[in-house]
Amino acid sequence: MSSELLIRPLHIDDLAAAEKLSSDSFLELDRRTFQRGWPEPSVRGPARVRDWIRRSTHLIEGDAGGCWAAEIEGAMVGFATSFRRDLTWFLATYAVRPESQGVGIGKPLLEAALTHSHGCLRGMLSGSADPKAVRRYRQAGFTAHPQMFMRGTIDRDVLPIVEHVRDGTAGDFDLMNSIDRRVRDAAHGRDHELLSSMHRLIVLDQNSGSGYAYVTPSGEPALLAATNRRTATRLLWEALAASEPDVEVTIPHLTPANEWALDVGFAARLSVYTNGYLALRGMKPPTPYIHSGALL
Repeated sequence: MSSELLIRPLHIDDLAAAEKLSSDSFLELDRRTFQRGWPEPSVRGPARVRDWIRRSTHLIEGDAGGCWAAEIEGAMVGFATSFRRDLTWFLATYAVRPESQGVGIGKPLLEAALTHSHGCLRGMLSGSADPKAVRRYRQAGFTAHPQMFMRGTIDRDVLPIVEHVRDGTAGDFDLMNSIDRRVRDAAHGRDHELLSSMHRLIVLDQNSGSGYAYVTPSGEPALLAATNRRTATRLLWEALAASEPDVEVTIPHLTPANEWALDVGFAARLSVYTNGYLALRGMKPPTPYIHSGALL
């Protein structure tokens, strides 16, 4: 590397530049790995940019020690955001500018973020299909589990009637954190405040099982956790029922451990594709669970 690389803490003032870097990097990757049948790669719209900034601000405010920037001659060339919940470390975002890849930036950047994992028993991240990134995660001790997503227009004739699902409130957070710990070994904690401000929250709490899901306005599950597959299945159907007729929806971030979600998607007449990895250290793939891309 001809110029000196500086790895420094990422600040809130950096987020506009970091968002642009992230958007450019992932758009380039999406175009490079795009397959027929996938959603057409596109730049983030204003609403997604605002959500990205809010989420990253939330992470820096609560986990500044896990958020780092890579800089050369005053210009940001990469960044990483990570956070801890209970005894689990999570990598939210990790990106290096496309023209700056392969010159020794990614490794020290990830190593800086990993300092925030000291004392943690487990680690979790949702990675892209980028071979260089997967190699880096494996070198850091993570096991890569292939991910799938389902995409298509819901066959509304097969939507079941789902009873006992209600809108959730902040009063449900203790229950939800208990479910989180049971399913993924760590509560979402303060993340629930952010997620509930961005998505509709639905809850199912019965003697036979408990669970919750965050649902986007388009009827896609942004995050789903439950104590058993039957409860998770009911929550997923309720989320899909919120979709608009004749509008394509996505069920994201499915691992082979969550075949119950594949069964729902197939019954709804969706198609399945593979893309990316759920990388884990010291833990098995959570189930029944559909993780959030950044807040996991």
